[in-house]
Amino acid sequence: MERKSVGQRLRTIMSERGWKQKDILDAVKPFFTQKTKISKTDLSQYVNDKTEPRSDKLYILAKGLNVSEQWLLGFDEAEIKETKTADLADEDTVFTYEGRQIPPEDLEYMKRLLRGGK
Repeated sequence: MERKSVGQRLRTIMSERGWKQKDILDAVKPFFTQKTKISKTDLSQYVNDKTEPRSDKLYILAKGLNVSEQWLLGFDEAEIKETKTADLADEDTVFTYEGRQIPPEDLEYMKRLLRGGK
């Protein structure tokens, strides 16, 4: 599936919410910083796929529009990987590497290394 552009995402928001570009500017204005603002010209260029926002402006757009930066960049939410964590001390978790279970003695060795060799 082809990734959507920031402009397409902004147009989707405008369509779904019945907004104009001014409404987007009103929504993101509280997130402006002293150094980073989004002008009418900036937003027009984003909406019309002339340019893509820098990361600081993308952050402001995402915050103000209550969407993720990844979604604004055109990724589907299903494509955004969540970070999974597991604790080596959890005896009920089966740890694997490249699809194969890590032997218990190797796990113990890893734990000793993490404890500083103790």
